[in-house]
Amino acid sequence: MTVFSEGELKRYNRHLILSEIGLKGQKKLKQAKVLVIGAGGLGCPVLQYLTAAGVGTIGICDFDFVDESNLQRQILFGSKDIGNPKAKIAAIKLGDQNPYISFIVHHEMLTKENALSIFKEYDLIIDGSDNFPTRFLINDACVISNKPLVFGAIYKFEGQVAVFNYQNGPTYRCLVPEQPDSSEMLSCSQIGVMGVLPGIIGAYQANEAIKIITGLGEVLSGKLLMIDTLRMEHNIISIKRNEETANIKTLSEYGDFCHDEFPDVKQISATELYEKMKTEKYLLIDIREPELFEQYHIDGQNQTIEQILEHQELVPFDKNVVLICENGSNSMAIIEELEKDPKFERLFNLKGGIQDWIAQKLPLISK
Repeated sequence: MTVFSEGELKRYNRHLILSEIGLKGQKKLKQAKVLVIGAGGLGCPVLQYLTAAGVGTIGICDFDFVDESNLQRQILFGSKDIGNPKAKIAAIKLGDQNPYISFIVHHEMLTKENALSIFKEYDLIIDGSDNFPTRFLINDACVISNKPLVFGAIYKFEGQVAVFNYQNGPTYRCLVPEQPDSSEMLSCSQIGVMGVLPGIIGAYQANEAIKIITGLGEVLSGKLLMIDTLRMEHNIISIKRNEETANIKTLSEYGDFCHDEFPDVKQISATELYEKMKTEKYLLIDIREPELFEQYHIDGQNQTIEQILEHQELVPFDKNVVLICENGSNSMAIIEELEKDPKFERLFNLKGGIQDWIAQKLPLISK
């Protein structure tokens, strides 16, 4: 039996006096378990509104770290959070926003190896990702797990919202059957995005999630809402279920999750590095935060992003140096910055970061 404390009853008063929600609907929200994938532009407003609404258990899946360029739109974070894990910081701040919510932090990359095991603990999945490989993985894992999916996407000044895999409705592959070519996978860092746009789309996603949980209104299943914020135009197109693309039985290959924004940076795979280290000398520099490095690392030394940028002499230019981060993106950006000085010619990025090293089941030093 779901029981509310006096504080909860006061907090959710505006829901409780809505006849369409009331105590019955608020109980459904408290009992719900929702996974939000991505604590970025879309994930921040989704997480904030679901937390405020009283969704009882919220999972946060994100392997990235707060960067200063995020603060233009990811308003859950502040300057003091730069360099820290998004999922962890989000859970702390959201816990302060509503102490009655249980947060589960998944500070890891979503992969085909862990997606199904993570999804099974939740009732509803919300996609706050920003790339096609992740969207297709999320969709396919939702189909196999039979979980409804609230989808959101943004592009410059335009956004999209839909609900997939809901009560045998269309899936994401009914809208986009196959993953686009990598040349079409442009990120916000390459094309830009209006700062308020993810807030608008994220709020719509949270709204759909609350409707699904409480059984309110008409869900955006079989429909794609398209919003143009420059012209303030809202259009809805219908999506029909395609049995040929909807019936996913197994997870497949989804390509590179980290779009290669720096094509000139030399990269080395986890397995290649492991084999080369048997006969060659490489200096490994892990640029993650010290507390994360202490939890698990490969070897070598730990130097934070800030330390390296302020003291480039920490990175020797006369040795083979491999920079390591969680997923390969931050280390790639640091190498791009360092290589503005021509003396740095022997820098390598660990492709896929330490998460790929772990996925290959290579030796790891951990607490």
